[in-house]
Amino acid sequence: MTLLSLPSPVRTLTVTEPEITDYRDAARRGLPTARPGQASPVHTFVLAHTVAEQTVAALTGAEPGPVSVVHLGQDIRTVRPVRPGERVTVRLDVLGIRKEPRGARIALRVRLVGEDGPEPFAELVISALLVGATLLEPFGDISGGRAAPAPRGAGEPQTAVHGLTTDWISTYAHASGDLNPIHLDAEAARGAGFDTVIAHGMSVVALAVEEAVDRFADGDSARVRGLGCRFSAPVPPGVPLEITLQPDVEARVVRFTCKTPRGAAVKSGWIEFAQPDSTEGDDQP
Repeated sequence: MTLLSLPSPVRTLTVTEPEITDYRDAARRGLPTARPGQASPVHTFVLAHTVAEQTVAALTGAEPGPVSVVHLGQDIRTVRPVRPGERVTVRLDVLGIRKEPRGARIALRVRLVGEDGPEPFAELVISALLVGATLLEPFGDISGGRAAPAPRGAGEPQTAVHGLTTDWISTYAHASGDLNPIHLDAEAARGAGFDTVIAHGMSVVALAVEEAVDRFADGDSARVRGLGCRFSAPVPPGVPLEITLQPDVEARVVRFTCKTPRGAAVKSGWIEFAQPDSTEGDDQP
């Protein structure tokens, strides 16, 4: 299927309060209880994920061999969290494709429009490598999202260490709806080239964001205006996961990295916070 014949993917769904709560609770396991009714900033990716998967499946449906997706980078810009009970329209555009030795690199833009539209309340740029894709023709721009916001000086860095378990990974899988067997079945994970099951990349990012929200935004996820990162290695269960948070002097921009004893898993991470008085009042508890 060519891009010209691919319909512009659109999905409309209603986000329930249990979905919001279950996802944030899964991302925060081991952390204090979150503010009631507040969504994780990473929940926007959960809403975008199905449309992104469907688009990739449509683009690679004619490939002669199997195609696997490797998530390379993520950029999320948001003016507010998704609200409980809100009807959301998800729209996707393919920004660009480039051939690579192992397949094709692709950049997707997803816009989420809520009931206070028509402007999106969140925009995501997803960068991925489609391993084994040979038929896609190059076009457009795959540079990803906008440049990360520049920090102003450097505050005191903080570090958190977590040990993700298979149960933690399974709970996140079911809360996010991403039931890829490499996260749930050790045999399937080994078949894909891993030693055991691995954590979802965005689960690690969601955990890092929650740590930053607690430490620099008084637990108020509505203050997050954007986040981004690049993925460099999988995170297996049973090993220490070290999250380093580097705020600027105003704690407006927080850079972060996540690593295991094997090395960096998430790098070039950043989170941007709004000032407390600039968040929407109706999103406050």
